[in-house]
Amino acid sequence: MGSDLTSDFYSKKHQTEAEKSDVKSDPTSVIIIGAGAAGLMCAIEAGKRKRSVLVLDHSGNAGKKIRVSGGGRCNFTNINMHYDKYLSNNPHFCKSALARFTPQDFIGMLEKHGIGYYEKESGQMFCKGSSAEILKMLRVECKETGVKMLLDCRIGGIKKEDHFMISTGQGILESESLVISTGGLSYPSLGATDLGHRVARQFGLRVTPLKPALVPFIFSQEDRKIFSELSGVSINAIVSCNGVDFRGDVLFTHRGLSGPAILQISSCWNKGDTITFNLLPDMDAYEFLVSRRQARTEMKNLLSEHLPARFVGKWCGMNIQSKPVCQYNDKEFREIAHKLHNWELQPESTEGYKTAEVTLGGIDTDELSSKTMESKKVNGLYFTGEVIDVTGQLGGYNLHWAWASGHIAGQYA
Repeated sequence: MGSDLTSDFYSKKHQTEAEKSDVKSDPTSVIIIGAGAAGLMCAIEAGKRKRSVLVLDHSGNAGKKIRVSGGGRCNFTNINMHYDKYLSNNPHFCKSALARFTPQDFIGMLEKHGIGYYEKESGQMFCKGSSAEILKMLRVECKETGVKMLLDCRIGGIKKEDHFMISTGQGILESESLVISTGGLSYPSLGATDLGHRVARQFGLRVTPLKPALVPFIFSQEDRKIFSELSGVSINAIVSCNGVDFRGDVLFTHRGLSGPAILQISSCWNKGDTITFNLLPDMDAYEFLVSRRQARTEMKNLLSEHLPARFVGKWCGMNIQSKPVCQYNDKEFREIAHKLHNWELQPESTEGYKTAEVTLGGIDTDELSSKTMESKKVNGLYFTGEVIDVTGQLGGYNLHWAWASGHIAGQYA
């Protein structure tokens, strides 16, 4: 697919030069493709160095993903920042960027612009107002540093001679440095494309396997029928898969499972994997059952003291024989307790990129400098944000990676 960009450049070169020859100008210092979080932060930093900066985006609006983040209030970072909150083939790659641009650094930008913020839970930081305040801040910073922006700009071919040459709907543009901040494949409705991965492959950089992450699960047809009546029911559980576990709410939907714990574990799940649920994470289920062994109430009524009644009714019907608690023996108590702490389900699939918050995988970090985000193979070619094989957990980590990686690239591009 990489060669398509080069051939596309040559096939459109004559047309764009003939029709729009007045657009071509002297090389810009830095061209950034992608007007999202990483691209805008990179532009600001490069502009501070008095570099001439041009940001290109095929969309008519900058920062679409920023706008929808956090339900419109922008979960812009997490104060519990640590490299172990990220998945990557090289878990140490993100350390340098995170150390050099911290949550406090971004909060400092907000305070400079008078933007109110608050901590919601687990270190998640949100705007008191709306995400539009963040976008306005970034636009103001871009303007103050002389950054130019060209939106509704379709990118054709890209090649490099003395400079990078980008064929666009507005003509052929040249730059000394080129930064790819195009994001991943998640939310195609917001304009996500595979351009960044194609550019990487064109220039000989490896791209790790890609899949949707932080995404709801879909049940098989059979399980959908079984659990359809639980749509809207939420339980708090520890969810485990492939040796990783997260605690949080699990929401049954008309198609499958969602909720924070499910979105988190989806990054660790592969098709065919089983997910394990600890339904009573705050207690020893066996000790609880033994303490109530004289109760004459039905088991489902006893468990409903700690779990939603609709869920318990379905769970008991699938896993145990219904009878009064006082009629169970010790072996049965142990078996029920084990199932409560180790209930298993096997989703059929995820909802895919359509609803995934991020893309897992991306440009292999071995291809890039962790200190500059520059390609080790192509001088002047940089990558930032989600297009790289660095994927954060839920809760502001992915936006912060965009800020941090963009900040670093802007200091060198």
